[in-house]
Amino acid sequence: MQMSESGLPIEPVYDDLPGFDPRTALGEPGEYPFTRGVYPAMYTKRPWTIRQYAGFSTAAESNRRYHQLIDAGTSGLSVAFDLPTQMGYDSDAAVARGEVGKVGVAIDSLADMRVLFDGIPLDKVSTSMTINAPAAVLLLMYQTVAEEQGADPRSLSGTIQNDILKEYIARGTYIYPPRPSLRLVADTFAYCRAELPKWNTISISGYHMAEAGATPVQEIAFTLANAREYVTAARASGLAVDEFAPRLSFFFVARTTLLEEVAKFRAARRIWARIMRDEFKARDPKSQMLRFHTQTAGVQLTAQQKEVNLARVTIQALAAVLGGTQSLHTNSYDEAIALPTEKSARLALRTQQVIAAETDLTKTVDPFAGSYAVEAMTDEIEAAAIELMAKIDEMGGALAAIERGFQKSEIERSAYEVARQTDDGRRIVVGVNKFTMDEEEPYEPLRVDPGIADGQAEALRDLRAARDQAAVSKAVGAVKSAAEGTDNVLPSIRDAVRAGVTLGEVCDALRAVWGTYRPPDAG
Repeated sequence: MQMSESGLPIEPVYDDLPGFDPRTALGEPGEYPFTRGVYPAMYTKRPWTIRQYAGFSTAAESNRRYHQLIDAGTSGLSVAFDLPTQMGYDSDAAVARGEVGKVGVAIDSLADMRVLFDGIPLDKVSTSMTINAPAAVLLLMYQTVAEEQGADPRSLSGTIQNDILKEYIARGTYIYPPRPSLRLVADTFAYCRAELPKWNTISISGYHMAEAGATPVQEIAFTLANAREYVTAARASGLAVDEFAPRLSFFFVARTTLLEEVAKFRAARRIWARIMRDEFKARDPKSQMLRFHTQTAGVQLTAQQKEVNLARVTIQALAAVLGGTQSLHTNSYDEAIALPTEKSARLALRTQQVIAAETDLTKTVDPFAGSYAVEAMTDEIEAAAIELMAKIDEMGGALAAIERGFQKSEIERSAYEVARQTDDGRRIVVGVNKFTMDEEEPYEPLRVDPGIADGQAEALRDLRAARDQAAVSKAVGAVKSAAEGTDNVLPSIRDAVRAGVTLGEVCDALRAVWGTYRPPDAG
């Protein structure tokens, strides 16, 4: 018997679906329980948003890459930030040494954000920002730049990841302890409802958990359990569910195991619709929809025979499209080695364009509906995910389970099993443990200028010398006061960045009030 990535049996032949009722299990596209997709017409009227993840070096270099992607036909931008920015430190901080501009773009101040989006009309593009702990700071910088361009904030569209809970599980770019972090997320929901109504306030992410080793069942169970926690926190802050839930979005991985991935996406939509309707009493259909972005699986890319990654990414992209994604990023074939080159980024974009323009997948909605194999897998994944979510409920919810280390240990166990299977040959990875080559062709990776940190530090010195220090001190004090009290923190952060306060200084002000999170095993 063959087994799926989630450890569920895959039958050699599916020829029956006992008890399957398409009316209740599927419904119509765009209607509860949204198994067949969140919109009635799906891609027949408009394809998914083709969104390429980019950001490296300086804001000026990233801006150049964004213009190239827009010229090549991308319909949405996706910003990668460097590690110091993700951790709430300025580029001249001692802990930032050696990391500035490495895995994304360095953004220290409003001035950097202006450069990042120079010449890009922010009321015409959709922008996704992969940022979590300092998400509110970056969003408010973005809003400010858009207003300087003359854009109405109410017209801005895009997403901030803003999913802090998964950072404690799988990724580690947290700043504050979980409970004040949840408050900051809820404050962002309320702020955007009033100021940025088209903005997706959170992208609740299973992607990073999957990259750390989570199975498809674990990916959706842990993600939806986190989503429950966010909804609960927002309601506790005084928001009604239908006031914020329509702007929730999700972020999943797409693996090469195409059938299971399609089933995973369908099961996730169905579970979430039921949770929102029955548990949280959401009445707006938009509150019940699980809208999601997908990125192809970076962890499945190999440094060996790197061009084979083009085939992997194509299969993964097909899984996302057949599963009904709302937007998609396709990884570049060389990302297992270094930051993507201009050529490899363009090929990744072309992969999506071929699927959208040259296949017939955009001509009909949910082509796998009624497939014996996919419908059976959908039911099995749904049941397994619900069972795992029940275990989390028994612990007191996602936050309590995180504090016990449950999700992290479960993911580590799954990752270890994958490594064992690869090492002993039970899991074939082309070019790694089978179909290998004695010699690899030479490759020249994209290299990041090591002098970036010096340039960022100089810009910070100039900024601090030129700004009104009295205004800065007042703005920082206002951030601390808001954090100490119960008022929404975001208006004070917005005023601070406009007064010239840097990202690191804003995060330091919040650290001074909320503290810095230390995981239990860190001593």
